[in-house]
Amino acid sequence: MKKEFQTSALILIFASFLLSGSANAQEHIYEAGGFIGTSSYMGDANKEALFKSPGMAIGGIFRKNINFRWAWKGNLALGKVSGDTQSSGNAFPDGAQVSFSRSFVEMGAQIEFNFFSYSDKYNYLGTRRLTPYIFTGLGATLATGSNANVCMNIPLGMGMKYKLKNRLNLGFEFSMRKLFGDSFDVMNKDGFSLNNPYGIESSTFKNKDWYSMTMVTLTWDFGIRIDRSCHK
Repeated sequence: MKKEFQTSALILIFASFLLSGSANAQEHIYEAGGFIGTSSYMGDANKEALFKSPGMAIGGIFRKNINFRWAWKGNLALGKVSGDTQSSGNAFPDGAQVSFSRSFVEMGAQIEFNFFSYSDKYNYLGTRRLTPYIFTGLGATLATGSNANVCMNIPLGMGMKYKLKNRLNLGFEFSMRKLFGDSFDVMNKDGFSLNNPYGIESSTFKNKDWYSMTMVTLTWDFGIRIDRSCHK
């Protein structure tokens, strides 16, 4: 677990160093808006099917556009996931089976990289209204219910965003969240549990849960950027 957190921290530090040296920036500093989509679980009750039993996900996002290529993003998400071992294809001790359905709350911070300089202005700088992007970061997930738990997550994702008109952005995004815990699919503390279904002590990389989020986003630009060099 320490290696993943160290890797993410290094990515964020390196990205901050790279973006700090760029002068070209968008007209507006900030974006705010919301998203709607689906969330799906992957773990002991679903090893292979990426979009199996999707639940609804909604939330809000806030971006700080550092320049045409880089942005910081914060998000607050509400979602629902479910799973059933009977359709998982896995054989568990004594033929045990279990299903679950639960809601979750997520808060996170991410760093985004646009493949193209993103803007509907400044054509002489090679900007484009449409760009794919990738992102990573750190977050925390609260799984609700009788056996509620909180664990850290690392999001890994990609998306597309399009400048519909000045200040209005439409996006599509897919991401996987790696959870540092194995209780996301555990609803009850007693009886057969997916926390450790085979009774084997798990390592950092074994029996960990994931969930995916697929969403459509809509954001609005605000906060006019001031060129400080003109005010010296």
